[in-house]
Amino acid sequence: MIDQVRWQQHSWRNRWHSALLLLGMAVFMALLGWLFAGSGGLLLLLLGGLLLWGLRRSISPLTVMRLYRASPLMPAQFPALWQLLQQLSQRAGLTQLPQLFLLPGPLLNAFSIGSQQRPLIAITEGALQQLEWHELAGVLAHEISHIRSNDLQVMALADMFSRGTSLLSTMGQLLLLLNLPLIMLGFASINWWAILLLLLAPALSVLAQLALSRTREYDADLNAVQLTGDADGLANALAKIERQQQSWLRRLLVPGQVTSLPAALRTHPQTRERILRLQALKQQPWFQQHEVLSPLWHRPRD
Repeated sequence: MIDQVRWQQHSWRNRWHSALLLLGMAVFMALLGWLFAGSGGLLLLLLGGLLLWGLRRSISPLTVMRLYRASPLMPAQFPALWQLLQQLSQRAGLTQLPQLFLLPGPLLNAFSIGSQQRPLIAITEGALQQLEWHELAGVLAHEISHIRSNDLQVMALADMFSRGTSLLSTMGQLLLLLNLPLIMLGFASINWWAILLLLLAPALSVLAQLALSRTREYDADLNAVQLTGDADGLANALAKIERQQQSWLRRLLVPGQVTSLPAALRTHPQTRERILRLQALKQQPWFQQHEVLSPLWHRPRD
């Protein structure tokens, strides 16, 4: 069995990290709003944010699936996968069973959208055809963990903070350019700290958003293993996804020398680091690996 106390400690640490990053993004945006119009600017910013949040929530997840050309994956097409989805959702304590959608194409990928009240999970044809049963279970558990932790809403809020900060910064820089003649003639003063904030706030907000995304991915990995009891399944799936993302030409010409973005500029943690963390779980005396379901299953019917 998995030690629930230790698991909760890991989980709360990640939540506090996420909360601090969100707070930092909110502070960046609030400071810019205050620079523009004081307390009145903060109130307008709050009202605008609530309006945008309401508009965002009004967009149907089905609309997003249609944009990706995803089609519903019915239980009759893949009963074993639906049985696995139901078991994992029950373990996660979800009140609504996620809807499954099939994405065309050979890529190994999956993502979740919606909310706890209306969750949707999309998985590619490539994932269903190339992943083994325990790897598929790890991927599904990862997406279910995102749903359970409300990561979809958290990242949507972070995106709104980041876009709002960028917009305010652009408006501030435009006002600065318009007033530049007055500043040069000495008819207006300039606050260099405010200018520095205008320039740095968008970049800092984006970095905080990326760091938040990586934190939520680590947490989803951790919770996925809690649901499946199988660290190897998700680790192997991540390794397969990473290998596919590297082009065959790059592997042929410079094996082992694939260039990548710096860690601070990635939405997801480096795959190697995620796998190492998953493997480290198996070394804990309180961890006992087991299979989530019987691996006897079949591919989906067309």
